[in-house]
Amino acid sequence: MKAVSLKEQGSASPPTHVAIIMDGNGRWAEAHGLPRIAGHKRGADAVRRTVESAVDQGIAYLTLFGFSSENWKRPLEEVTDLMGLLRLYLKTEIAALDKQGVRFLVIGDRTKLSDDINDLIKSAESRTAENSRLTLSVALSYGGRAEIVSAARKIADEVKSGELEPSGIDEDLFASRLFTGGTPDPDLLIRTSGEQRISNFLLWQLAYTELVFLDTRWPDFSEEHFERAVKEYHGRERRYGATGA
Repeated sequence: MKAVSLKEQGSASPPTHVAIIMDGNGRWAEAHGLPRIAGHKRGADAVRRTVESAVDQGIAYLTLFGFSSENWKRPLEEVTDLMGLLRLYLKTEIAALDKQGVRFLVIGDRTKLSDDINDLIKSAESRTAENSRLTLSVALSYGGRAEIVSAARKIADEVKSGELEPSGIDEDLFASRLFTGGTPDPDLLIRTSGEQRISNFLLWQLAYTELVFLDTRWPDFSEEHFERAVKEYHGRERRYGATGA
């Protein structure tokens, strides 16, 4: 039976932006006696469920940590399998996202991705550019520290060229030079598989984000798990450094 969403229940408004560290694909596969790529394939199914759930709940932005800059250090066979799975996703899922009114974006260092994958990404972003029901950002070849360094370099170049005065640099301007420029900071971060760390993900953007850690491995992440995390978020008091009521 399909769960009744918080939106349908008339509960508190959903968080505007949810970010998820999709952890546990490899451990799920090992626990089931399967090769690691089987876990990643099942993880792709969980992505589909999660996007549908985010749309149902009325969430405006969903950011998924798909492949970190550190993941390039994994065995070549696994990286090759992951890139193949990414190609398949970009070829088969974008039409469904477009139909649902989902805008698709990729954040991260695209220079490390192959030309054909970059072409698929550009095509997907162009096809869904006018959609506004949900903005789905997938972090690929992404590292939070590298993102901050990239933003600093952009600003340094602008100052050097005379386009920008140092006195004009503030938090809002710096944020606009990040990969996520134009996207509000996450209200809620979910990490699956029991690990309780943020692993170089959205380091600037998570300054005041509520963190929810679930023991569930990503391939088993369901709409019910998503609902549970959002309910926990609604039970928090967000003070942004101020005192409570």
